[in-house]
Amino acid sequence: MTTPTVNILALETSCDETSAAVVRNGRQVVSNVTSTQEAIHRRYGGIVPEVASREHLLTVVPVVEEAVEQAGGWEEISAIATVHGPGLAGSLLVGVNVCKALALARDLPLIGINHLEGHVYANWVIDRSTSQDQPPPEFPLLALIVSGGHSELVLMRDHGNYELVGQTRDDAAGEAFDKTARLLGLGYPGGPAIQKAAEAAAEQNDIVLPRAWLPGSDDFSFSGLKTAVLRLMSGQSDADASWIAAVAAEFQRSVVDVLVTKTVQAAQRLRVRSVALAGGVAANRPLREGLREALAIPFYCPPFWLCTDNAAMSASAAYYHFLQRDFASGDLDVQPGLRLAA
Repeated sequence: MTTPTVNILALETSCDETSAAVVRNGRQVVSNVTSTQEAIHRRYGGIVPEVASREHLLTVVPVVEEAVEQAGGWEEISAIATVHGPGLAGSLLVGVNVCKALALARDLPLIGINHLEGHVYANWVIDRSTSQDQPPPEFPLLALIVSGGHSELVLMRDHGNYELVGQTRDDAAGEAFDKTARLLGLGYPGGPAIQKAAEAAAEQNDIVLPRAWLPGSDDFSFSGLKTAVLRLMSGQSDADASWIAAVAAEFQRSVVDVLVTKTVQAAQRLRVRSVALAGGVAANRPLREGLREALAIPFYCPPFWLCTDNAAMSASAAYYHFLQRDFASGDLDVQPGLRLAA
């Protein structure tokens, strides 16, 4: 039997990326158009919510129009999906209200998507840069979601079936990268800046930073690590580029050590069949390589272009809601603090 073609248009406006994409049957990207605000927010050293929402208003219509045009027009669209949380309230409002209006005007089903769920489903999207067969991840699956606002371990037994295993008790990994990069004068966004600086570090140095293992727990904590860097900085009156690089390298090692070790331990205890990495920090090469080397089971991580916020991942997640007829009503509202699992 031939599988019916389902093309879902998704819109992602949870933070500072305005992205629209059409994905076929949850895996094949038909179009993906993203307008980034990174250069705008770099001058402030972080996201300014009011600025982000205003930029979404300026770019959302042309971004959606281009994504639909690349997909062959509105007659090719089966449903519309919108991220309604978690994220910045003003940014989320833009995407949710645009999608509600489009669904009503086009008489199409509306699907509400959790932003973190979208990040996990980036691992279902077929990488356009390779022609190799790419089977989907196997269940039960352990997802490590690491981004600017989240560090979570989530057990996924099936599509839509999530259980929270561990979470951050304070700073998320991406937040720690941003704050530490600011302390070191490396700029924004912090993840790429610290990785680049670390690559210039000497292999041997005497800088040692703490690891918050939190014995007996699958939770994470990175605020103490950030404070340790601050104390190092206060005691260094003549920090040069080589010293900054050494601190960046040790900071990165500390974060990666904790994330990899706790993920591997949880995967072994839960006896999952695969592990998936998701979120903006998934673009960190040492983290990707560390997990790949440490795991004895299949490991999945998205291509780099799918790690940062994008609508393709949300359209992929929406496909499985579509199959279950899990549609949203016209009173769908934003939920800035929306959780993926309890």
